[in-house]
Formats: sequence, structure tokens, C-alpha cells
Amino acid sequence: MIRLGGRKRVLSSASHGGGLGFASQILNHQVEANGQLMKRYPTPSHYLRNLASRLGICGETIGLMTAVPMTQLVTAQTTAQGLWVECFATVGVTNAVKAGEGPVQCARSKRGTRPGTINLVVITNGSLSIAAMVGAVQVVTEAKTGVLQDHGVRSRRTQSLATGTGTDVVVIACALRGEGPPQQYSGTHTVIGSLIGRAVARCVSQGLAKAEQWQRDSR
Repeated sequence: MIRLGGRKRVLSSASHGGGLGFASQILNHQVEANGQLMKRYPTPSHYLRNLASRLGICGETIGLMTAVPMTQLVTAQTTAQGLWVECFATVGVTNAVKAGEGPVQCARSKRGTRPGTINLVVITNGSLSIAAMVGAVQVVTEAKTGVLQDHGVRSRRTQSLATGTGTDVVVIACALRGEGPPQQYSGTHTVIGSLIGRAVARCVSQGLAKAEQWQRDSR
């Protein structure tokens, strides 16, 4: 659980609370790779809503799921010119893909394989415009893909260099208007974009190393 220290504006592709809105906390929940628990619920959002209720979590919540153990959670923070960016990530690449490949059933993790899904949560004290929030998602994706390709991670289907996995989630959380340094843009030429790129790259690199260690320990 990541508590945001108050209500923040959030843009995400999360299963629960996804889209553009507001949240006070973000829940990244580990589930079984075979998905047995979720079969009792019509959608992942229903499952996460029920979980939040059982845990006594109140207020606006963004919910994510992953088969990656929470022991593999990695974080990174970058700062410059009064801005800071913090990234939280869980990294698995079992179902790595290259964007543009046809849809396939997501790979299920087995003993000795790495759990899939790269969940990236980026939080900043900057107050991003909606356009800058979209730009932040773009920078997060570019940084993630760059690290995957630098590490030679390949699509499980075609063996092409992967750009991500089939179940990746990105969450951007920023200060409300008037509560942080305003940021109209967030591309890679901007300070905020550079901070996002560096924080995400560090997290994905560290997450891949932990995934490799998990693979070795599972043998």
C-alpha cells in the first residue's frame, strides 16, 4: 500500500480506479499466478474493491495486481530544481512482448519461471497538467522499454526485443493544482521528464535483477 499523503490527481491504466481521477492511496496486490482466487469475481476491479473493503481501506484507491512477490518491490527517487519524483515498481517478464504482436493468452507462471507484469507507480510533487500527465506515461514507457532492450529481454512469442509485457500497468500521481510546482509539459527535454525517466530506468533495472535472482532461487 502506498499512501499519497493526501488527495492527488492520478492517471492510470489500473484494473481498479483506472483512468483520470483522484486518489489518496495505491494498492499493488500480489495474487496467485494461476488466478484461482479471482475466478469468484466478475472482474479484477470487483476483486480489488472487495479486498480493499476487507482490509478496511477507505477513500479513493487505485488498485493493481501482480504475481510478482512484494519482496521484489523496488523504489527510486530523483530530485532537481525543487521537483522530486519517486517510482515504485514490481517487475516480472514472463509474458514479455513486443508492441504490435497479435493478442495471445497471457503466460502463467510456473515454478522456475519469472512472474509476469511490470507495474510502475510514479509520484511527483509537481502539479502536472493533463497533457503533462499523458506525457509522463509516454516517458515512463520509453524508459521501461529502453531498459528492457538494453538487457536483451525478448518476446516470449517471437524472440524479438521486448517493449514490455502483456499486462503492464502505469500509474502517475501528482500534486493538485496550486499544491506543487506547475508543470505544463513533461517530455524528455523537460526537468520533470528527465527525473521520471531516470527514476523509472533505475527501478526497472533493479527489478530485472531481482527477477533474475528469484529465477535462480526457484531452481
